[in-house]
Order: sequence, then C-alpha cells, then structure tokens
Amino acid sequence: MGETIDIDEFRRIDLRVGLVKSVERVPGSKRLLKLIVDLGSEERQIIAGLAEWYNPEELIGKYVIVVANLKPKKMFGLESRGMILAAEGKKRPVILTVLEPVEPGAKVW
Repeated sequence: MGETIDIDEFRRIDLRVGLVKSVERVPGSKRLLKLIVDLGSEERQIIAGLAEWYNPEELIGKYVIVVANLKPKKMFGLESRGMILAAEGKKRPVILTVLEPVEPGAKVW
C-alpha cells in the first residue's frame, strides 16, 4: 500500500460517474484512446492509455469513474480533461464502473 492521506486530502479529489459517448484511437499513438465522456453538466474529452487492451466499440455506453478535477494535460496535441480509473487486472487494466446505471455526473463518495 502507498502513503496514507487524511480525509481532507481525499475530499479534494472529485470523483464522478461518466457515460462514455464516443471513443476513437489517437492517430500516431499505439496506446491512446480519445473518449468523450458525459459528466451530466458537460461532456469532456479524456485521453487514456487503454488502446492496447480495449477496442473503442467496447467502451461506448459504459459508465466509468472519472477524476473530474485533474489539471488538463496535452497528449499528442489533444487536451485531456480528466482521468478514467482502472484497476490492475491479470491480463489487462480493468476499468472501474458502477453496479447499475446512475445519472452521469453523480458524485462518487
């Protein structure tokens, strides 16, 4: 396990449920996918290093957990405005999702 944090530090992380609306491979990259994710009040572009393990079609319509208050970052000339959470799987990263559909933008706590 990593370093411990207190509850105030954890509260600074804004985790939201997002609905994946579209996904495409990033031209020139073997690892990156460009996802458009509905967060309720807005749609965000998120660039994720998942192309080695996931085809774009299998992610569309999935409810994912997003770090919504991460600073934007440019990758391959595209701005990423969040991060999709995944766990280490035996064969590939496993994208974290919800047990049943909820409203896009719902806060995770």
